[in-house]
Amino acid sequence: MTPEALAALHARCFVRPPPWTAGAFAALLASPGVFLLTHPAGDPPAPGFLLGRAVAGEAEVLTLAVDPAVRRAGAGRTLIAAFLVEARQRDAREAFLEVASNNDAALGLYAATGWQAAGRRPGYYGPGIDALVLRHALA
Repeated sequence: MTPEALAALHARCFVRPPPWTAGAFAALLASPGVFLLTHPAGDPPAPGFLLGRAVAGEAEVLTLAVDPAVRRAGAGRTLIAAFLVEARQRDAREAFLEVASNNDAALGLYAATGWQAAGRRPGYYGPGIDALVLRHALA
């Protein structure tokens, strides 16, 4: 997917936090350790994608977006599973992500795929919306 396609899908998925721009995606994709997973894999335009990073033994989900029209059909779970495999292949021993405390659908997905609470960043996404930091052991 191009940075423009990623930004367009991200904009359909997010209002708060604000969606990322094509320029932001291009910059991230050019960064060391960053990788893109799409679902279905290699089938643009994909209804979902995950942007991750693996550096120095740690992996991070930077963003996960699934088109609202096809949510609850397994794309998010498939992308998380692919991320965990990719992170292990890149020698990560643990993985992290941040999720808005009011994003019940995402919290359910992450709980079902083995993520556990590791911290909280009060007001990170705006007044009254904390970021929950979640961790997944990979080793």
